[in-house]
Amino acid sequence: MKRTLLKTGDGSYTLHIAEWDEQYHSKHGAITEALHVFIKEGLYHWSAKNTATEIFIMEIGFGTGLNAFLTYLEAEKSNFKIDYTGVEAYPLSLSEIEKLNYTSLLNASKEIFLQLHDVTWEEKKNISEKFRLTKQKKLFSEINSENNFHLIYFDAFGIRVQPELWTEEIFQRMYNSLKPNGVLVTYAANGNARRAMQAVGFFVERLPGPPGKKEMLRATKI
Repeated sequence: MKRTLLKTGDGSYTLHIAEWDEQYHSKHGAITEALHVFIKEGLYHWSAKNTATEIFIMEIGFGTGLNAFLTYLEAEKSNFKIDYTGVEAYPLSLSEIEKLNYTSLLNASKEIFLQLHDVTWEEKKNISEKFRLTKQKKLFSEINSENNFHLIYFDAFGIRVQPELWTEEIFQRMYNSLKPNGVLVTYAANGNARRAMQAVGFFVERLPGPPGKKEMLRATKI
């Protein structure tokens, strides 16, 4: 599928798929959305309630690497370490990645951002003393983890274009992958997705969403 560069509301770029009329991040602000959904309501929320010094995170939809990069930046200024697993079935090309402007807007290292994408698939790599990355190239339906993660960033394409990624089957795999009291956060607030989460055992909260989105969801394994 053809992907084109799109400037979002906060000046950061995302990639647009014309065939689906869908983009990798919110058109209202790629960085703003990621910080609100995954860092504030995910990482900050979990770390405030737990004392673990190493946090295990899985991202569903590694995509542009923005969520991983923001999490790396948080780890560098925190008192915890992060072991990060990014799952992606259809990786972006380096030429697409190099066009993204996240590092200039964040005043952060482009070398590190590109290194996240250069890591060999299926190999664990120490990006720094505080951030370790493993990328897995596979379908979300192939995830078979058991009690491995404290936190899941669920950043799949929307239910309108890929409803098969928002089913009880997928959320059962997410539930199984989390440790007890683990948390899943997503930008979505669709009722069908929320009910699928609840059906597999999650306690689901509706939260204020990022700009352009009224609500988002946070699900806790109970």
